[in-house]
Amino acid sequence: MIIMSKWNLLQKLQLTLAIIKPDVVAHPHRLKEVKQLILNNNFYFVRSQERRLQRKIVEQFYAEHKGRFFFNRLVGFMSSGPISVHILAREDAIAKWREAMGPTKTFRAKHEVPDSIRARFGLTDTRNATHGSDSAETARKEMTFFFPDFDIDDWYQNQEPSFRTGQVTFCERRTLHYVAKMEIENR
Repeated sequence: MIIMSKWNLLQKLQLTLAIIKPDVVAHPHRLKEVKQLILNNNFYFVRSQERRLQRKIVEQFYAEHKGRFFFNRLVGFMSSGPISVHILAREDAIAKWREAMGPTKTFRAKHEVPDSIRARFGLTDTRNATHGSDSAETARKEMTFFFPDFDIDDWYQNQEPSFRTGQVTFCERRTLHYVAKMEIENR
């Protein structure tokens, strides 16, 4: 006989990659507002980094779009300034992050989902404030691209249950949630 506790009934969290693009990062108050929207949408920040990408790195990341009319514009823009990259977690994270971002085209976002991140902060279809993974397979690939030392399987085995049950602490300075017991170990 299997006894189910309320914790067993909670759905396993999903991971996704989120990028806040240079058009937002260039304005600290906007960046802070987008991060707060992420928190307000019940996401956990599992990993975070801010960095500036060299053009060749951006070309590697967006290689699937090479040859498309917007490729050079996208690569130029994404290498023009710092970006803020995050691994986010929550139930149905991929779909929920895409919903929070809104449509890729900012004009459409402003008319169809005016409260979305892209509607509020996007400037053009390239300078549309954010990027998000479109599938679990893409999320795994993108997370590995930006966080090569992050072991996804280990996180699911050793940290996901604590995140799922809310046994984490948020560090605003590092934009990072961490398992409370890690606080003692990392001192």
